[in-house]
Amino acid sequence: MRIEFKNVRWKNFLSTGDTFTDVQLNRQDSTLIVGQNGAGKSTLLDALSFGLFGKPYRNITKPQLLNSINNKNCVVEVEFDVGSTQFKIVRGIKPNLFEIYQNGNLINQASNTRDYQEYLEQNVLKLNHKSFHQIVVIGSASFTPFMQLPSPQRRNIIEELLDIQVFSRMNQLLKEKIARFKELINDSNNQLEIISEKVRLQNKYITDVESLAKDQVRDKQAEVIQHQESIKTLQELNAGLSTQLQLLVDSQKSLRGIEVKKNKLNQLGNKIETNLQSFESNRAFFVNNTSCPTCSQEINSETREKHVHTCDTKISEIQQGIEKLQDELIGIETMESTLLEEIEKFQSAQLDIVANNASITQLQKTIDKLETEILKIEGTDGDVGAATAELKALQADKERIAELKLTYIDSQNYNFIASEMLKDTGIKTKIVKQYLPVINKLVNQYLQTLDFFVLFNLDESFNETIKSRYRDEFTYASFSEGEKQRIDLSLLFTWRQIAKMKNSANTNLLILDETFDSSLDNDGIDNLMKILNTVTNDTNVFIISHKGDVLDSKFRNKIEFIKERNFSRIK
Repeated sequence: MRIEFKNVRWKNFLSTGDTFTDVQLNRQDSTLIVGQNGAGKSTLLDALSFGLFGKPYRNITKPQLLNSINNKNCVVEVEFDVGSTQFKIVRGIKPNLFEIYQNGNLINQASNTRDYQEYLEQNVLKLNHKSFHQIVVIGSASFTPFMQLPSPQRRNIIEELLDIQVFSRMNQLLKEKIARFKELINDSNNQLEIISEKVRLQNKYITDVESLAKDQVRDKQAEVIQHQESIKTLQELNAGLSTQLQLLVDSQKSLRGIEVKKNKLNQLGNKIETNLQSFESNRAFFVNNTSCPTCSQEINSETREKHVHTCDTKISEIQQGIEKLQDELIGIETMESTLLEEIEKFQSAQLDIVANNASITQLQKTIDKLETEILKIEGTDGDVGAATAELKALQADKERIAELKLTYIDSQNYNFIASEMLKDTGIKTKIVKQYLPVINKLVNQYLQTLDFFVLFNLDESFNETIKSRYRDEFTYASFSEGEKQRIDLSLLFTWRQIAKMKNSANTNLLILDETFDSSLDNDGIDNLMKILNTVTNDTNVFIISHKGDVLDSKFRNKIEFIKERNFSRIK
């Protein structure tokens, strides 16, 4: 898909002030950009590179891109079309800004700038920073010509041109898959070793358990018999205690009768004590008083003696009754004590029966548990049965992991084969082989146009062989700077032609930075103009140069940058 760059604008970028500098990129076929040193001619390249890739064309740090006077609101905007889809990139410093608009709508930004940039390069531009400066831009500042790049970087550029980097990404994914399958296979081997050891130990355990099972059953059956005998003994004890309880029931009834009688005797004793106190009080009155304290009438001695005698007689009778009552109480209490002892025996017997019943219940539970254990040992629910079931589960797990391991091995072998095909010596080499003759033919055609008559050839490893008319062999480093530049220019136009053929990085924009100011002589300039005139039909060429007086008449449009009050602007 062709990229049509339309516009780039910037402000507070390098020496540019707070007013946007706007350059239309698709208005004229050819544009000459001139200006004094430091006027801001190459700012176009830096702004375009920064807007698209987040880094400038020249070797300038990001903080240095911000205008040192205003020191804020640095913004670069790049507009371009990919097919019929319109894109706009907005990138800024203080505040940091990076936005991608598609048909006027902001594309959802990724969680981090790196992923967002990767989306722009891989899905929209189909170009990275290095490829952009091999196809769109050529110059002296911070530019490494193709022939000065190491072989891996040369390969990356050509792979992007031929749109076969997808094979490299696929190969990288396959390598990750192969590494993952290797881990899975190793894990499977480890699991198989562990399970095999478990199977061996489980077989040994089953053998040991089976040899012990009979002894365990015999011992548990002996315990059952012993507990049954204990239950029988306790039941016999309870029978005897129950008989005793029946006899002691009568003692409880007698105790209740004695308690009633004792209470009555105590009540009678209380009454007798009251009468005794009354007679003793009357006797004391007649002994101590000769007259009535109420009516003051005199009490004669005969009356007093008569009353004292009567009181003495009653007191004597009452005391005799008290003695008899006390004797009877002593007998009652003796009987009560005897009955209480018997009742204690009754209660003790009851507790013994309760304790024996609890023991019987516990023994019966133990018997039930032993009989259940015997059934488990003898049946499938026992240790042997459970161990056998576990062994079957282990064997099934072992078979499952072994099958899974085979699946991993098959997948890994498949990925190995695919990886071999995706290596540099595989599919990509076949594609490169098809294009190498075309590449070499185009390079040599452009070299001849530039009056540099050598035979240039790139091999499959992208190493060059250069032969003169006399068949002498040279390398790129053998030539002068002017000759090197002719090779660099030939490669630039070749890459553009290949990109156009593949429609992989086809673009309307071509920028040459001070190419006419370096090592090209007058004939070289004329020859380069011949090439430029052949590409201007569908290409917008921008030439940045100090030779405005020489080149002015050769271009349809001219942009002059000037610097006033420390700020660059278009005149």
